[in-house]
Amino acid sequence: MLALVQNCSTPLTRAVRPHTYGTYAFTAKACASISPRANSQSQVLLGLSENELKHLALDFGQEPYRGKQLHHFLYRRKLREIQDFTQLPQQFRNTLEEAGWKVGRSPIFETVTSADGTVKLLLKLEDNRLIETVGIPVMDDTVLTRLTACVSSQVGCPLRCSFCATGKGGYSRNLQRHEIVEQVLAIEEVFKHRVSNVVFMGMGEPMLNLKAVLEAHSCLNKDVQIGQRMITISTVGVPNTIKKLASYKLQSTLAVSLHAPNQKLRETIVPSAKSYPLDALMLDCRNYFRQTNRRVSFEYALLAGVNDSVEHAAELAELLHGSGSGYHVNLIPFNPIEGTEYKRPSKIAVQAFSGALESAKITVSVRHTRGLDANAACGQLRNKFQKTPLVNNPMDLAVSC
Repeated sequence: MLALVQNCSTPLTRAVRPHTYGTYAFTAKACASISPRANSQSQVLLGLSENELKHLALDFGQEPYRGKQLHHFLYRRKLREIQDFTQLPQQFRNTLEEAGWKVGRSPIFETVTSADGTVKLLLKLEDNRLIETVGIPVMDDTVLTRLTACVSSQVGCPLRCSFCATGKGGYSRNLQRHEIVEQVLAIEEVFKHRVSNVVFMGMGEPMLNLKAVLEAHSCLNKDVQIGQRMITISTVGVPNTIKKLASYKLQSTLAVSLHAPNQKLRETIVPSAKSYPLDALMLDCRNYFRQTNRRVSFEYALLAGVNDSVEHAAELAELLHGSGSGYHVNLIPFNPIEGTEYKRPSKIAVQAFSGALESAKITVSVRHTRGLDANAACGQLRNKFQKTPLVNNPMDLAVSC
């Protein structure tokens, strides 16, 4: 715990108990001013709840309503700098900054726009690594009716699925709560429209960063005010984590990246499947449905000549029927990436696979590919600064693979 001990020039007005904000415990005596460099480690406002922000205001000798104002500036006005919170007293703003607090928003390093209106943002994090997040608009004529944010949970990904560009780009670290939340705010800023849906399907494996993902989920739901049923958490499958997620009884959707109807084939596509047998994964999905009463969606990337035959579809249907009910299959025709020999199946093959599932009474949909020309489609997110931090060099501007 990092304690701030201050010599106040004014009398002590309120003794305040320590409060914990995320992983940071802050203790301060209320006083009119705090000496510069009181805290050399930056602390982040973004991600804190209204109640936590009220406690923070109290710790700085302010009235609780100042915390409510902080909440408004962060999540309604979506301001990036503390000094832009002009309705707060100047002294309070200065004191927050001198104590090492900041909003926690990252600059947009690059924007790539697809012909279909999908926008990929590269955010430059504090350690000079880049993450990618995608905004996917749905238009009714000229009116934007739905805006989905596809967010990342890690810098890169350690699981290295054979069809996914992110894993091929290397892995550095988990994202913190605010680094997940800020992706949604950045999408809203670019589109000048509220995000209606969030999918944890960007860079990284959410279940390997479950604590921060759940914290971000709570913030997006309660503070950014996105309904839980509008949020999807995706996983390729990490042992023991689906059971843990089920215990929270979220109303959000769990999407499991299956990609094969049997263990042997799945291991060739998803290397991490060797440590998580398909039978165990399906049992966890069945128990998840029983605990939450929320159906599980299975993502299935169709790879030409690998897992896209009608026979594979029949085997997949048998697997699902033998594992309970409440399932949905989302077919994803492979999106081309460098460094792999996989091919995208023909439309006829996709239709045949989908038809075979429907004939077997399996609910199925085919994902409409968005952002392909901007390398923003499913499985395409990758940049050369996932593993090695960005060097402040103008020549580093071309970062997308």
